[in-house]
Amino acid sequence: MTDPEWSLIEPLLPPPACTLPTGGRPEKYERRAVIDAIRYVNRTGCQWRAVPGDYPPWRTVYRWFQKWHAAGVTARICAELHEQVRIREGKNPRSVTVVVDSQTIKADATVPRSTSGYDAGKKATGRKRHLAVDTRGLPVMMMVTPASVHDAHAARDFLFRLRLAHPEVTLVWADSAYGGELVTWAKDRLHLTLKTVNRPKTKGFVLLPKRWVVERSISWIMRARRNCRDYEKLPQHAEAHLAWSVMTLMTRRLTKPVAAWREPKPPPAAPAAAMRIRLYPWTVRLAPL
Repeated sequence: MTDPEWSLIEPLLPPPACTLPTGGRPEKYERRAVIDAIRYVNRTGCQWRAVPGDYPPWRTVYRWFQKWHAAGVTARICAELHEQVRIREGKNPRSVTVVVDSQTIKADATVPRSTSGYDAGKKATGRKRHLAVDTRGLPVMMMVTPASVHDAHAARDFLFRLRLAHPEVTLVWADSAYGGELVTWAKDRLHLTLKTVNRPKTKGFVLLPKRWVVERSISWIMRARRNCRDYEKLPQHAEAHLAWSVMTLMTRRLTKPVAAWREPKPPPAAPAAAMRIRLYPWTVRLAPL
């Protein structure tokens, strides 16, 4: 991490146990080094035992990775960074419109069968990631289920969690798999307006309205090699790796300077003499400005 990125994450971490009234042992390794090691594993896709010696021991890194996710620290940091990104972009801190979709990812042989399944539609054995992103493409909530669970069945639990964590959400865009009885159920039970976007009957790639946002978010998450394949025995740890990928994306966006193309550019200088463009079989003469 860079110094600006660390200045964003450090205040969001819980205080060390040695500073609390209950007391505790001082931490042996710096938290910044631990976070750098977690991000290294997430970005490169290496095993925990393959963490370089420049970082703290892999057992310490894995213990903090597991502890922070179980305590909800990772989710809280993502929520705080998400609000900061939206405020910087001139948006409301909380989004009332989200786009949901799922992605089937293959699982490694070490993943137990009890937490994985076979997706007949994608013809792959693994897990399924359910994402809810705002209109800017930043993930709001993520959930991992076996790939054998249909989107319509997993959406009930997913939308229920979304309603509890983000009561301000009122409109949800999704594909045709979330249609049918789920639309009525979401309206009656959760007071959510669920709208589906159907794929047109045309061949080749078609940019679908509303849905392209979540597809782009999935591509952002797949930049981390740890997310290209599911190696985790627990679905909660797979969700944690997704959260760390999103966290890295948002910290870099917050610390990146404003792009040069956003600044107004001076108009081009007018030509001094007349321009002559020859188009066969006509000739067009442009008068000087």
